[in-house]
Amino acid sequence: MSTAEYPATAPGGHPDRPGFWRAPFARQSFRELGYAITGLPVAVFGFCLVAPMFFAGVGLAITVLGLPVLGLLLVVARGLGAAERGRVRTMLGEELPAPPPVVVTREGFWGRITARLADPPGWKAVLHQFAMLPWAILSFTLSITFFCLGWALALFPVYQWVFRRYTSWDGYRVADWRDSNGVQHVYELTSPWQIAGVCALGLVILFLTPQLVRGLNGINRFAARALLSADD
Repeated sequence: MSTAEYPATAPGGHPDRPGFWRAPFARQSFRELGYAITGLPVAVFGFCLVAPMFFAGVGLAITVLGLPVLGLLLVVARGLGAAERGRVRTMLGEELPAPPPVVVTREGFWGRITARLADPPGWKAVLHQFAMLPWAILSFTLSITFFCLGWALALFPVYQWVFRRYTSWDGYRVADWRDSNGVQHVYELTSPWQIAGVCALGLVILFLTPQLVRGLNGINRFAARALLSADD
């Protein structure tokens, strides 16, 4: 695969980070956002594979049937770990070395099973699937919320006329309530200063979003280095 398909990297293996003013429009920022958004379905898929096998294997551990289930769990977890290292490499531009393969010292079916059960990287990969699901939910929620909110507010001057033309509102209505005296209170964004203020708020959020997403993905980088890559 051509190296041109990956983000440019700075010394140390990390992708070149765009400057603050260029970040909302830089390709690397969209890669980071894509990583955070796709992390949720990936984490849910991995958890749904690992959790049933883990609890079934533990529940059957008192019998001989639980050991093959746990062995299969570790095989699956290692595969999910390899896929996650690929996501980190492709979308975050960081190369993570794969852990060493499982060493089988005894021949036969049970020899392979016991080798799997004594595989620390496999158990670390299982832990990764359990630990990162809550973080994937948080990362997805914050990333998509701030990204959409920033662009929606920043572009408000472009589409604010829609409310006046196609609704009964004079502008975007942010509040509408009736007090205890029966007086109706309506607050709509109609003046140029209000519209400009909304746009300015959107620009602030827009420029801060790449920094937020990068920080959220920093936890994913740390977890992948600690649990899915070879020890230094």
